[in-house]
Amino acid sequence: MKAVILAAGKGVRMLPLTREKPKPLIEVNGKPFLLHLLERLSAAGFRDKDIAIVVGYKGEKIEEFLNEHGPDITVIVQQALVGTGDAVYHTQEFVDEEDFIVVGGDNLFSADDLLRIQKEDEFCYVAGWKVEDPSRYGVLICKGDVLQEIIEKPKEFVGDLINAGLYKFTPEIFEALEEIEISPRGELELTDAISLLAESRKVKVMLLHDYWLDLGKKEDIEKVGEFLKRL
Repeated sequence: MKAVILAAGKGVRMLPLTREKPKPLIEVNGKPFLLHLLERLSAAGFRDKDIAIVVGYKGEKIEEFLNEHGPDITVIVQQALVGTGDAVYHTQEFVDEEDFIVVGGDNLFSADDLLRIQKEDEFCYVAGWKVEDPSRYGVLICKGDVLQEIIEKPKEFVGDLINAGLYKFTPEIFEALEEIEISPRGELELTDAISLLAESRKVKVMLLHDYWLDLGKKEDIEKVGEFLKRL
């Protein structure tokens, strides 16, 4: 399959580190976080020519990085930063009506889990991970392994299995993205399209086996670095 990395965001919670560079280029253990991700994609069997990165904020910095480390990787520019749904929608030509995976440029998974998410069937998949405090995430409500709905940042406890930001999509995701509307925060939300497909029982949840590392805020840099040293 092909792989799409979403790396267009401004990384506001990482300020001032993201004033001069996009979040995926913040260094962890002496090298850009994006390089850690690319190494795991490579270990999972993805060739550079089968990888695309959607860039936006300071995207030229990522292009400079790729010219040195992965010149065969496709760069897709998201002109207006109007959500992850819009970012994925821009990848249609690259994926060419085939199944593909999507991963956030600030998330890290094991090569084994990146292999496991490549399910060769007619379903879309969302990777799930259990956390102690699910109130900050999108909680996955399932019946067996079939996704029923995603409840974003629930105020009351509805479950502890959250959306880890790793997906396998069939081309049906593009049809769903065409049907959703702009969210209250002014974005096309990828999770809205997933929820739409879930209504037709077309989405399953895959539990991660190994780990999920999220480079969401400045405090995460040290935490992720220490974890990677133990691998």
